[in-house]
Amino acid sequence: MTITESAPPTHHRPVALLRGFLSGGVTGASLAALVCGAVIESVPLVAGGLALPLAYALLLFAAGLPRRFREAGAGARTALAVIESAHAVGGETGDIPVQFVLTVAPDDASAYRVETTANINLVDLPDHRPRGIVVVTYHVDRPWKVRLVTRPPAEWKARAAEARIDSAPESALVKKPPEGCGAGLLRFLGLLLGAAAVIVPLRADLFGDEASAPPPSSAKPSVSTTTSTTVTSSAGLGTVSVGPGQSLLDRGELCRAVDSLTKGKEADARQALTVSVQERLLTVVFAPADTPLVRFDVRSLPCARVPDLVARARTTLGVGAPQSWQVTAEHLTGALTLRVTVTGPDGSAFLDADAKGEVTRRGPAR
Repeated sequence: MTITESAPPTHHRPVALLRGFLSGGVTGASLAALVCGAVIESVPLVAGGLALPLAYALLLFAAGLPRRFREAGAGARTALAVIESAHAVGGETGDIPVQFVLTVAPDDASAYRVETTANINLVDLPDHRPRGIVVVTYHVDRPWKVRLVTRPPAEWKARAAEARIDSAPESALVKKPPEGCGAGLLRFLGLLLGAAAVIVPLRADLFGDEASAPPPSSAKPSVSTTTSTTVTSSAGLGTVSVGPGQSLLDRGELCRAVDSLTKGKEADARQALTVSVQERLLTVVFAPADTPLVRFDVRSLPCARVPDLVARARTTLGVGAPQSWQVTAEHLTGALTLRVTVTGPDGSAFLDADAKGEVTRRGPAR
């Protein structure tokens, strides 16, 4: 049988690019809807985030029906092929996945090479050695979709026994067309636009009205400023920031910052849900009086132990030269816990301490 080299078909289709863009948009919108719905507690938004990909999948299925009907009408073509190479890729049962490189020789077209994987029974492995002739089926418009026929009809079995097929050149290898950079960029753009289409209309609910309007006079926070320290306190949030050249790790600075937020307040007003300490910023989330969550008195923090804990975290957790650190305190797990997190070139790591500032656990860099 004479073999001539065939040029690989081109498959640059604008429809595929559009489908990638729409898939990215649906993915971004669905994820954004699920996250935003959980944040603002909107059941319809969560339901929409779940329904959108299902509806899109049904749309793709419906759009692909004409092609599937066309392929079903045309049917798969049968041809002979010679095995160029065969490699088992795994399997512990009677059927072993084998990766084949075949030269497919259609009766009415030029021969070409293709890669395919098939499950071959152990008993049939000797019949699938290199240079062996097998019967395959393929699709004209998608020639890379090749399937081995394990039980061919008698006519094709006889043809395979008598056929002699030359190998197609390696340049005639046909593969599924890659998507390319354009498809990836369009999918990523669709992802961003889909997420933005959900988040932008909901920004007021997500981030609150405080970002666009000043607080009413009854809820205005009190602000006091010293030479280099600013204290801001409202009903639910208190912050203390120190000026340039200062740090909350300086001797006694954190204790003074905590005192400035709690001075003159009754015991209930000093109860907090979480406390966060950074290099120059202390943030306290105060607990509402009627909250069922576990609270703790801000003044119970072991402020004097924090600088030592940060120093130990920066030098013993193996993150390289630490670039940033943060201390968080919370009581939600049943006992007051301080977590010191440090981040460096080798990743981030943490150590936990109890209410007395004693280290209880370490987390390695990751």
